[in-house]
Amino acid sequence: MNELSLPMLAPEDFDTDQEVRWCPGCGDYSVLAQMKQVLAGTGVPREKIVIVSGIGCAGRVTYYLDAYGFHGVHGRAPAFATGIKLANPDLQVWVVLGDGDGLSAGANHLLHALRRNVDLKIVLVNNEVLGLARGQYSSTSRLGTRTKTSPEGSFETPLRAISVALAAEATFVARTLDVEANHLAETLRRAAAHKGGAFVEIYQNCKIYNDGVFEFATDRSTKADAAIFLEQGRPLLFGKDRNQGIRLSGFDPEVVEMNGAVPIDDLIMHDEKAEQPTLAFVLSRLTGPEFPECFGVFRNVSRPSFDEQVMGRITAAKKAGTPSLQALLDGDEAWTAE
Repeated sequence: MNELSLPMLAPEDFDTDQEVRWCPGCGDYSVLAQMKQVLAGTGVPREKIVIVSGIGCAGRVTYYLDAYGFHGVHGRAPAFATGIKLANPDLQVWVVLGDGDGLSAGANHLLHALRRNVDLKIVLVNNEVLGLARGQYSSTSRLGTRTKTSPEGSFETPLRAISVALAAEATFVARTLDVEANHLAETLRRAAAHKGGAFVEIYQNCKIYNDGVFEFATDRSTKADAAIFLEQGRPLLFGKDRNQGIRLSGFDPEVVEMNGAVPIDDLIMHDEKAEQPTLAFVLSRLTGPEFPECFGVFRNVSRPSFDEQVMGRITAAKKAGTPSLQALLDGDEAWTAE
């Protein structure tokens, strides 16, 4: 039976015999469910799917998806995944990280995987706390976050995952929420379809150690004023009546009332296809209470992937032929040690 005749997979085909062990109410259950939906719909056979994870609650996903999996050490999942993709470019390789894993110990590996545009689907599950380590603040914890290691509130400037990914020149950058199942699934589908490095940040509620940190974007009473869901080619409007917008004043964003005095063309028009990530970076910096936070695809551009370029160089080298060792020794090039 060849790949073309394989039956269509269903989400339950990715179930394993492992007991799913996250805390009741954890947002990771939603992430797992939507990943199964997306993987089943890609048309990629299970034997060509690899899930690589690091340390943390999100790292358990390799045991809960019936595909090839590699549970790496803290922060090194992008490096392992790069090696896997280069060893077998036909594989679809997913990387699942937590914020503590991907933006603390693994920040350097993450940056280089993104700047190289390795064809990986990187999912960063961000609950802004170190959940598996019993609730210390993380590199993404907001100012004032009270944890066991910051009882008076975190005072360190947090990393913004989307800003980091854009600064690393990632070609696909998006943010979604664990409770927005349809938006989460669609965002992961688009990441799966992207050729090159895809980075998806998922705001995920940690019920035990950081409960409610994203309520501004999930509570019906505040959501309309606190979140913008990006749409390609559409202006940045928000509010229950979509009567507020965001425009640039010089290089700085500002909120304006759409009361007839401000023309719609003055607002920022979202363009995920823009070659330069300048405006996407501005959007990645928006945060409350001054601004709504953005969800959706910030950037989606094309660039040759790292693995494609490496394979191309290997092919070119093979065509050029391999010189003999004797020819190398007899050649004119030499080094002098002083």
